[in-house]
Amino acid sequence: MPERPEVETVVRTLAPRLAGRRLVEVRCFTRKRWARAVRRAAGKKVLEVHRLGKYIILGLDDGVLAIHLGMTGRLLAGGTPGPHTRACLVLNGLTVLFDDPRQFGSVRWLPREPEGLGPDALAVGAAEFTLRLRSRKGSLKPLLLNQSFLRGLGNIYTDEALFRARIHPLAAAAGLSKARAEKLHAAIREVLTEAVASGGSSVSDYVDAEGRRGWFQIQHRVYRRTGEPCLTCGAPIRRILVAQRGTHFCPRCQRR
Repeated sequence: MPERPEVETVVRTLAPRLAGRRLVEVRCFTRKRWARAVRRAAGKKVLEVHRLGKYIILGLDDGVLAIHLGMTGRLLAGGTPGPHTRACLVLNGLTVLFDDPRQFGSVRWLPREPEGLGPDALAVGAAEFTLRLRSRKGSLKPLLLNQSFLRGLGNIYTDEALFRARIHPLAAAAGLSKARAEKLHAAIREVLTEAVASGGSSVSDYVDAEGRRGWFQIQHRVYRRTGEPCLTCGAPIRRILVAQRGTHFCPRCQRR
C-alpha cells in the first residue's frame, strides 16, 4: 500500500501541474457512489494540492477532492484509460487517470478535509510521541498502523523503523522507556525522510504521477526479506502476522 513517502512523491509530481487548473469533468468508471459524490467537483478550480496522511487532497474553490490510493492505486498525469482505470480527472490542458487494479482506493468530493487522523508522522515531536505511546494499550505494530494515532505510517515503514530502533513489533507501547520511545521516534523520522528522498518504495504497483518507480526498496533492511540474513547480525529475517499484516523483523536485533 502506498504510504506517506509514496503519497508525498505523487503530490510533489502532481501539485505543480494541477494548481490553478479547472476541473472540467470528473468521470467515474465504477462505483456509482463515487460518481454521485465527485460530480460536485466538476467545474471547480484546483487551488492547491497537498498530502494529509495517506490522502492526496485537491483543495478546490468549493470543498476538496480526497483521493486514497488504497493497495494498488495510481494517479497518472496523462495517458489513455485502460482496463483498471476507475476515474478520470479532466482539467483544462491535462488529464489525470486513477488506476486501481484491486479497487481498494477511493476518490471523493468532501466539503472539508477528512477528520479523525492523528498527527503527521514527521510533524509530531519526540515528547508528544512518547506521551501518546504511554497513553495507549497494546502492541507497537498495530498502534503505529492506526491512522488515528499517527498518520502516514503503513506496513513497510513501520517494520523498517522498528528494526532501526531495535524494538520488537509486539513490544507493549506503554512499556517503552523514554529513551527507547525517543529512539523509535528518531527512527521513524529517519526512514521516512530517506524514503521520500528516494521517491518511495516500488514493491508492487506504485509509481509516481509521471510513471516513475521509486527505489527505496533496495534499502529495505527487513521488509520482504524473510529468510535472508540480517544486515546487522546475520540472523535470518522472520515474518509473522500482526493484526493480519505480514510483519518482518530480526529475532536477534529486536528481542521482546
